[in-house]
Amino acid sequence: MAKLFTNVMIFDATGRAPFPGEVLIQGNRIGKVAEGVNQIAREGAGDLVDGQGMTLMPGMTEGHCHMSFIGVAAPAELGETPPEEHTLATMHNARLLLDHGFTSVYAAASAKPRLDVVIRNEVNAGRIPGPRIRAASPEITVTAGLGDERKLHLHRESFALIADGVDEIRRICRTCIREGVDNLKINISGDEFVTHCKAEMTVMMDDEIATAVTIAHDFGKQIACHARAANSVKRAVRHGVDVIYHCDFADEEALDMLESVKEKIFVGPAVGLLHNTLYEAEAYGMTREVCESMGFYRKMEATKATYREMRRRGIRVVPGGDYGFAWTPQGTNARDLEHFVKLFGYTPTEALLSATKIGGELMAMGDELGQVKEGYLADLLLVRGNPVQDVSVLQHQHNLAMIMKDGVAHKLDLRAQAGQIAAE
Repeated sequence: MAKLFTNVMIFDATGRAPFPGEVLIQGNRIGKVAEGVNQIAREGAGDLVDGQGMTLMPGMTEGHCHMSFIGVAAPAELGETPPEEHTLATMHNARLLLDHGFTSVYAAASAKPRLDVVIRNEVNAGRIPGPRIRAASPEITVTAGLGDERKLHLHRESFALIADGVDEIRRICRTCIREGVDNLKINISGDEFVTHCKAEMTVMMDDEIATAVTIAHDFGKQIACHARAANSVKRAVRHGVDVIYHCDFADEEALDMLESVKEKIFVGPAVGLLHNTLYEAEAYGMTREVCESMGFYRKMEATKATYREMRRRGIRVVPGGDYGFAWTPQGTNARDLEHFVKLFGYTPTEALLSATKIGGELMAMGDELGQVKEGYLADLLLVRGNPVQDVSVLQHQHNLAMIMKDGVAHKLDLRAQAGQIAAE
């Protein structure tokens, strides 16, 4: 059934300022986009939807998504969750992300090998609601790397698969691909949460990285990595990793290398977890003193400097902030756009483009996703307020009057004033 949206301000994600116009949806595609009033013939246009001056924009892409991270305070809790309960919780998170305007997600690791795959398949089959999903493997790490929660006297699982050396990396990567993932994820560096493997340590070897990248690309898949240390970023670029997360401590050489491949790669700061650890996690033991002792304030300053420089160099950066921990609850993911503005110096328009146009490119669908453009897929939001003036409006469900994916309205609530709607 066709739908014609009238009386809307169109943010088309081309970089142009919002403009008054009309948009015709035909099937699952955008049929026409017109500037002005009464520019599209009403005959045969199907349902007319008066947008009441609201902003019509592309759906957002969550670029560092952990759908199967279910509010845990420690990584080992993900390993302790039984697969049956974990599958259901991941299913609920998929709907929650769609409920908050994320019509696409690029998975940055699954907590168990097939969680993302199963949910993607069910969404694609139309049996459960959820966004478009590029399903990921668990985080592939090395002994003593980020995600290795084992002790000599105690076997523990977390969110990782552990592989040492080329042969083990090859086997695990091929196994994950056999099981249906779209993306592989490798942990090249450590993290402050790991006592023996800190963020500025590079612990995955060149031959291990090269093997994982080769396997991914040989099978037509993408590969992402966790890389905080400058040297880990350089190894990722050198070996052709597609999506490089964090990069907090990238030095000048690493930034130069990233810029040299900026037409090929994507970068994501995942700053939401860092921000909330510093300012919203005291109830979980992350006091100012603890954060200071673990180096989080220093890392925030490094992250801000790195991403201000990436913005200047035109490197493609995507939102997504390691949501799914106890102090970064799923559904609050749109806070990342405000972080881009306040922490990294992005304009609101630039932040929106990161979540829409660049998000479509990240999903490997840049020629049909992420813009309000004729022929593109009808993944759209109708927003109360003007996100170009204030990106924070996207953080509130009551401001999302419509969420449309593939031409179907997942939500449609045209009450004119946000004040008429109870806070959700």
